[in-house]
Amino acid sequence: EEILERAVQCVTWARNFTDDVEFYAEDAGRTDNEYLARVIEAVIAAGATTVNIPDTTGYCLPSQYGEKIAFLVNNVSNIDKAVISCHCHNDLGLATANSISGVIAGARQIECTINGLGERAGNTSLEEVVMVLKQHKHLGLHTGVNTKLLNPLSRLVSDTMRMPVQPNKAIVGANAFSHSSGIHQDGFLKDALTYEIINPEEVGAEQSKIVLTARSGRSALAFRLQKLGFTFNRNDVDVLYNEFLKVADVKKEVKDEDLQQMANLYVPQAEVA
Repeated sequence: EEILERAVQCVTWARNFTDDVEFYAEDAGRTDNEYLARVIEAVIAAGATTVNIPDTTGYCLPSQYGEKIAFLVNNVSNIDKAVISCHCHNDLGLATANSISGVIAGARQIECTINGLGERAGNTSLEEVVMVLKQHKHLGLHTGVNTKLLNPLSRLVSDTMRMPVQPNKAIVGANAFSHSSGIHQDGFLKDALTYEIINPEEVGAEQSKIVLTARSGRSALAFRLQKLGFTFNRNDVDVLYNEFLKVADVKKEVKDEDLQQMANLYVPQAEVA
């Protein structure tokens, strides 16, 4: 009861300075839903215009967090007088999933950060939220964010804070639009939609990359050679592929200069009539 009274008092004080007050229910993720609903109803009555429901420790499963938001929507009598806000942490790698579950359940604000930066394992990633909602148009939820600025902004934040972005980070990682597996490369080259649900230009990224490794196939090799200006028939590519594998077994990634040297040294075999 004392905590509830203090929450109301804090909101009342805040309203003396502004009409827009956000109440933050610390560790709401592990709080009993009925008690949380009592607190939220009381602070809205006191003048809170946004009620923040944080999963402070990143503990919740998406189903649990969504159910928590839905419980507030259905059990707080004055919930229509405030915006429900999601604030999720990524301790279990579920921050984005929890936030999406929250807005599906009725929240209308997500507190997120560029590159998912934040305390401990980080917070909900802005770029992930934006693209999830953009890809799943059936949800009827929109952010108004210019997605072509996502990668440039990510790089700016990374450089400014001197915090590198992990290569496999969704949307803004260096490998987000790279293909190195032979099956994936072949499928991508036939139809990009086979293995890419997002056009890299849509998020301000460089064009998709075919990365040549020991797992790459002939179609990827032929594609990269063609990009360098070489034209070989299928027999030539078969022979060159054996040479390529020798290089790939030694190097982690086969670069353009390796291909250039390989192609220049290759003497096409004469076709037998």
